[in-house]
Amino acid sequence: MATPQPDPSLSPLRTVAVVGLGTMGTGITEVLAKAGREVIGIDISEAQAAASLAAVEAATARAVVRGRLTEEERAGVLSRVRTGTDLSAAADADLVIEVVPESYDIKHQIFRELDGVVRPDTILATGTNALSVTRLAADSARPERVLGLHFFNPAPAMKLVEIVSSVLTAPSAVATVTDLAIELGKEPVAVGDRPGFVADGLLFGYLNQAAAMYEAKYASREDIDAAMRLGCGLPMGPLALLDLIGIDTARTVLDAMYAESRDRLHAPAPILKQLSEAGLTGRKSGRGFYSYEAPGSATVVRDAGTPLDGAVLTPGRPVSSVGVAGSGTMASGIAEVFAKAGYEVVLAARSEEKAQAAKARIGKSLDRSVGKGRMTAEAAARTLDLITPAGSYDSFARVDLAVEAVAEDLEVKQQLFQTLDKVCKPGAVLATTTSSLPVVACARATSRPQDVIGMHFFNPAPAMKLVEVVRTVLTAGDVHATVREVCARIRKHPVDCGDRAGFIVNALLFPYLNNAIKMVEEHYASLDDIDAAMKLGGGYPMGPFELLDVVGLDVSLAIEKVLHREFRDPGLAPAPLLEHLVAAGCLGRKTGRGFREYARR
Repeated sequence: MATPQPDPSLSPLRTVAVVGLGTMGTGITEVLAKAGREVIGIDISEAQAAASLAAVEAATARAVVRGRLTEEERAGVLSRVRTGTDLSAAADADLVIEVVPESYDIKHQIFRELDGVVRPDTILATGTNALSVTRLAADSARPERVLGLHFFNPAPAMKLVEIVSSVLTAPSAVATVTDLAIELGKEPVAVGDRPGFVADGLLFGYLNQAAAMYEAKYASREDIDAAMRLGCGLPMGPLALLDLIGIDTARTVLDAMYAESRDRLHAPAPILKQLSEAGLTGRKSGRGFYSYEAPGSATVVRDAGTPLDGAVLTPGRPVSSVGVAGSGTMASGIAEVFAKAGYEVVLAARSEEKAQAAKARIGKSLDRSVGKGRMTAEAAARTLDLITPAGSYDSFARVDLAVEAVAEDLEVKQQLFQTLDKVCKPGAVLATTTSSLPVVACARATSRPQDVIGMHFFNPAPAMKLVEVVRTVLTAGDVHATVREVCARIRKHPVDCGDRAGFIVNALLFPYLNNAIKMVEEHYASLDDIDAAMKLGGGYPMGPFELLDVVGLDVSLAIEKVLHREFRDPGLAPAPLLEHLVAAGCLGRKTGRGFREYARR
C-alpha cells in the first residue's frame, strides 16, 4: 500500500522564494517544486535565472525518461516555478532561502532588502555553511525568524539538511522548517550555530589535511584519493572533492572555522590560497588539483602531474613463495590473498596449533566464497593446498617475501624482524603490515634494512583492495618495485607513501574521528545526528561512531596517540571522552559497549 503523501496545501510554507540560482539554488528549486511548493526563483542575472529554469526543465525531462515522473507531473512541477531578477517578487513567500555567495556583505544586503519586502511572519533562511547565522540574524529586523537551512550538493539527490538555530531563533520557526524538510523527503539534523555545522565541520578539516599532505609531497594526488576511496569506502577522494566543491569555497569555510576554533587543523593549507588566487578553483574553472576537459567538466585530463602508465624504472625481485607471520584475522586474510593469487604460502605462528587454526579459518573463508559462487570447490581446494602451516619461523628459510602480521607492538615486531633476519635467505624482501608504527624501526632491527618495507593491508584483507606501500629512507628501489609487482599479481591497488605515522589513510581518518568525538563532548550534536550527517551529507559508508566501535576504541586511541606524538599538534590530542571510555573497558563492539551498546552474542 502506498504511503500517504503530505498535502502541500496544508503546510504553512506553501510558497518559497529561492534567492541565488546557481547550482545549489537551482537544485533546491527543483526539490521544492517536485514537493508541490510554489517557487519564486530570484537571481541578480537574467541569464542565470533563465539558465536555472532551463536546468530544471532538463532535469525533469530526464526524470520522465527514467520513469520517475510522468509528463503530467513534470508539467505540474514546471508550472510551479517562476524566475526573475526582482527581489520584491519574494513578497508573497512564506519562506525565503538565500544561497548567494559566502560573503557577509552580500548576505546582509539581501536580508536588509528582504526585511522591507516580505511579511512579518515570513521565515528567512540562509544556506551558508561557513558564516555565522547569528550575525546574519542580528542584522535583520526579525532575528527570531532567521535560521540556517543547509542543503547538500546535489540538492535533489542528497538526503541531509542541517537546520541551524541561533540563540535568537524562535523554536516555532525551527519546527516549521523541520516539518518542511521531512515533507521534502529529507533527513533534518538540528545543529547550533558554528562554522561548518556538523558535516562540513568534520569534512573540511579532513579535506584541509589532505591538501596539506599533497602540498608536502608526501604522496601523489592520485594515491591520496585512491587511498581514501579504497581504504575507507568513500565515494570520492579528498582532492577530487575539493575540486568539485570549489577550492575558493573550501578556503572560505576553513577561514571561518579557524577564526572560531583557532585549531591549526582548520588553518587553510597554503596551497588552497595559492590555487584560489591563481583562479585554479577546481572543476568550475577547468583546473584545480586536477586538470579538466573544460570549465565545468567532470572529465579529468592528463597534465604534468599525471603518472606515466606502466612506467617501470627498476625491475623487482622474483617472488614465488611467501611467508606470512601471525595467526590472527589479518594474518590469515593475507595468507588467503596470496594463495588465491597462486603463491606458495608458509603460514607460521608461535605454535603448530595456532598455525593450524589459522589455516582452518582460511578454509572456512574459502567455503563461504564457494557458497556465494565466487569460486569453485576445486579452486578453493587448490588454494588451501598452497598454504603450509608451521609452528616455527625457521620455515621461512626459502621464502622470497616474508610478511609479518603480528601484534601492533613495536617491541614484538622488532623481535620478529631480528628472527626473520636470521632465518630468511639473502635477498628476501621483509615486509611489515603495521598501520601506525615506524617501518624504519623494524628495518633497523635487521642487518639488511634495505630489504625492509611496509605493506599495509586493510581489514578484511581478502575484500579490501588497498595496500599502502611504505618506503623508508633505507628501502632499496628494487624492493619497492617487488612489492608493487606483487600487489598487481594479488589484485590490490598499491599507493606509495613515506614512513611517517598513520601513512595516508589513518593520518587523514583518525583526526576526523577525533573531531567527531569532540563535537559530542561539547554537546554540539548527538551521536546519531553526527553519524547521520556524515552518511547522508558526506556519502560515508559508516558514521564516525559506528566506525570507531567497529575498529575498537583501544585501537583508535593508540593510533591517535601515535599521530599526536609524531606531529605534536595540539589538535591531534586524543579526545578525553575516548580515553575515558577505553579506561572503563568500553572498547566497542568487541566488548558489547563503546559509544553505543550492543547485544551480546
